[in-house]
Amino acid sequence: MYAIQPIFKERIWGGRRLEALFQFELPEGQIGECWTASARASGRTHFLDGPDQGKTLDELWRTKRTELFGDYLLDAFPLHVKLLDSSAYLSVQVHPNDEEARRLEGEPYGKNECWYILEAAPEAEIILGHNLQSRDALLRCAQEKDWETSLRHQKVKPGEFYYIPSGTIHALGPGVVLLEIQQMSDRTYRLYDYDRLGDDGKPRELHVEKAIAVTTIPDEPWTNQSETIVKEGGVMTKLLQVPSFTVIRHEVSGRYALHDHPVFRLLTVIDGQGEARQGNRVIPLQKGNQFFVPRRSEDYEISGSVTFVTSEVFLD
Repeated sequence: MYAIQPIFKERIWGGRRLEALFQFELPEGQIGECWTASARASGRTHFLDGPDQGKTLDELWRTKRTELFGDYLLDAFPLHVKLLDSSAYLSVQVHPNDEEARRLEGEPYGKNECWYILEAAPEAEIILGHNLQSRDALLRCAQEKDWETSLRHQKVKPGEFYYIPSGTIHALGPGVVLLEIQQMSDRTYRLYDYDRLGDDGKPRELHVEKAIAVTTIPDEPWTNQSETIVKEGGVMTKLLQVPSFTVIRHEVSGRYALHDHPVFRLLTVIDGQGEARQGNRVIPLQKGNQFFVPRRSEDYEISGSVTFVTSEVFLD
């Protein structure tokens, strides 16, 4: 288990709450995103300790894939994990699936994602899905900016989990801090952006034609089918298992074992504090920490009062 150095990104809708919630030393500005595990060229996270200290995820994916990650045939490291802080609405947007990303952009992967709500102001909401029955209706909605009754608004509270498969229209509202786990692509098609201006003083770019082409119509709401298992020292809840990723929440209240595993895992501490032991090695765990757990590593004994989320990609 090796610590990962986060990367911070300023966003037009960002804020400063990540500083207080996770004791991060934020750069100046409206920090909307903390990339806790990234192999993107626009922000590659690196290891803070261990035998590969200073190296990045994508570098190790190229040089030690089988040893550290698993017997994957994927072209690139498959996951991207980040913390989001919204002080305003994000754009109303949609993402392509893998096939659409290849066809429309010449890119290997689309974007499925999921949200775990960490903090939510009273009346905070997200937009998730729509009520439209045809692409013509979606086009008219975009042209007339008639979004109020066409989109599904969902009040949110801490501890809730939402899966947002490609093709789902969505937006994050103000007053929310969340953990996002997604495919590594960030190909985003904006349908509406509240007529905001970018840094250049011009309206931010929309991608209406492509957005309409990839939107799922009629909408197919996701049904939460989480599975909870009581274990010695805590509770494990499988929040989601789809081909793109598997997401599990671990709530530790005593001595809890994180067992040897055939593929890598990313581990994000979302609440509390504790420690992980492997032999004589002791690793402090506190809210906001991100770790890489190599495949076939020896068992870890985790103790304290701490909640963390693991994400992984199962082999076919």
